[in-house]
Amino acid sequence: MYLRSDERGPAMTNRLALRIALFGGVAVVLLVVLFVRLWLLQVASGEQYLAEAKNNRTHEFRVRAPRGEILDRSGEVLVENRTSLALQVDPRKLPPQAGRRHAELARLAELTHSTPQRVRKLMHEELKLAPSAPVTLRRDVGDYLVYYLQENQNRFPGVEVQRVFVRRYPRGSFAAHLVGSVGEVSEDELKEKRYRGLEAGDEVGKDGVEYTYDRYLRGRPGLTRIQVDAFGEPTAHGQLVADPPVPGDDLKLSIDSDVQAAGEGALAARGLPGGFVTMDVHSGAILGLGSFPTFDPDVLTPPMTQAQVDALFRDPVSAPLTDRAIAGLYPTGSTFKLITAMAALESGTITPSTPIYDGGSLTVGGQPFQNAGGASYGTLTLVPALQVSSDVFFYTLGLEMWDTGDLQRWAHMLGIGRPSGIDLPGAAEGLLPSQSWRNRLYREGETDRPWSAGDNIQLATGQGDLQTNPLQMAIAYATVANGGTVVTPHVGLEVDDAAGRVLKEFAPPSRRHVHVDPEYRAAILEGLHDAAQAPGGTSYAVFGGFPVPVAGKTGTAQRPPNPDQSWYVVLAPYPNPRIVTAVTIEQGGFGAESAAPAALQILEAYFNKHTTGPAGPNGGSPG
Repeated sequence: MYLRSDERGPAMTNRLALRIALFGGVAVVLLVVLFVRLWLLQVASGEQYLAEAKNNRTHEFRVRAPRGEILDRSGEVLVENRTSLALQVDPRKLPPQAGRRHAELARLAELTHSTPQRVRKLMHEELKLAPSAPVTLRRDVGDYLVYYLQENQNRFPGVEVQRVFVRRYPRGSFAAHLVGSVGEVSEDELKEKRYRGLEAGDEVGKDGVEYTYDRYLRGRPGLTRIQVDAFGEPTAHGQLVADPPVPGDDLKLSIDSDVQAAGEGALAARGLPGGFVTMDVHSGAILGLGSFPTFDPDVLTPPMTQAQVDALFRDPVSAPLTDRAIAGLYPTGSTFKLITAMAALESGTITPSTPIYDGGSLTVGGQPFQNAGGASYGTLTLVPALQVSSDVFFYTLGLEMWDTGDLQRWAHMLGIGRPSGIDLPGAAEGLLPSQSWRNRLYREGETDRPWSAGDNIQLATGQGDLQTNPLQMAIAYATVANGGTVVTPHVGLEVDDAAGRVLKEFAPPSRRHVHVDPEYRAAILEGLHDAAQAPGGTSYAVFGGFPVPVAGKTGTAQRPPNPDQSWYVVLAPYPNPRIVTAVTIEQGGFGAESAAPAALQILEAYFNKHTTGPAGPNGGSPG
């Protein structure tokens, strides 16, 4: 119907028309965006989101593999596994509200006989090591706690009890420093190549052979996938996929348990810090290696933070976690004289028949260097000088080699002050003092004087700034005994599968070969044999009646302000040794007082079970 102009409403303003157009345009854009988004969700990414939706209906559980066992050379179990129920909490599943979270932690603290503060501290410290892993609050929980948590699951979200494998040590602290310990892989370790494929919460070796041979012992974790409903509870379909874990392989060590027990017992009986090594002089296989004080590795089995470890073993003097056999840093006293003799002979400084007068002291630059106890032995050649351990004889050798570097060169070739190559972590390189070393320190203002003849005189008798340990001394003696082969010491013997089949054998090649003149070797060993088993020898009182011929050297090292340190290194049987034993006991006094009797106990254990008949080719046992 047509309206007159006076009957029409007011005309639409330009502003209103613009607004309507804008709103309309926005609406169209929103519809287009919504359409595109729906297309992306349903068409372009439909398969991806369908898969994720299906994944929301399943839960995956990583199943840890049991680690392989650790055995001695005869197959006796040193480390095995046991199962344990562990109370764990996943911090990501705790209530987000602070009040509810604190209330649950308080209930957990009560269940674990702890305090909320300690629980929170434990979670904080463990999460720093493994941010995405469940925190283990307690292992070996009882059945009553399992049933209680199952009945009250709604009060403890994020809390569950898992069956886990835990290391078991049938012989307690036996060979503790050798076997080492295990623990959860840290965040930093996960970045290392050797731990590729692991996840937070997985267990790895932390020390000892557990660390060195971790890739064999670790095994491969399994995977279990189950179907759950909207509330996360398993459905009637239950388990969907099960990939069982593959247990780790067994590791057999070269350790002879009788020798190991004898060495540990000898150190413990004296109650003083110390260490020992017994090694095959031809292969480098370690038959025994120990340190005192020791520790029970089972103490390290429960989850522990580094602060707890430090608190448990905080005494720097006793330091039970320190393996003094490979990480100790000591002067050696007169056991170093074998090295001095070899350097002097091979450098042409003396021959086995060169006479040197021992008048009781040697004065250099106005400073007297005297024999221990003020003794005076007159004119000596090498063999009797070793027998009575004449300091003046070896002071003279040190003086004659003080600016040639021959003493340091031979000590270094024999393994002093350099890596040994042993398959245990934490072995110290030590310090072999030299003219270049001290003069550099002097130039840098780190010491008050340059190198002098007195420094070399001290080194010739294993004193001064020398820092070494029983393992390095055992290597040096073995090198002379076997004719010049610097062996690679090792405790790993072989890897076996669960059926006992050998998968891999360890026989590391020698480090190097040095020239050892057979005449010089024979003279040195004769002197050490007389020192041990001829009347007047420094350890005749200990080894004089031992039925097996041996060649051994005492050492009494000065370590101010501590009392003298006792040393003994022995090769047996003489003249073609199969084994070397090196023992040191801090504050043990003269070498014949503490270290030599301890070495005797070790040799008694070895020869009680090994033939003492004629040596075979190259000094090995027959057959």
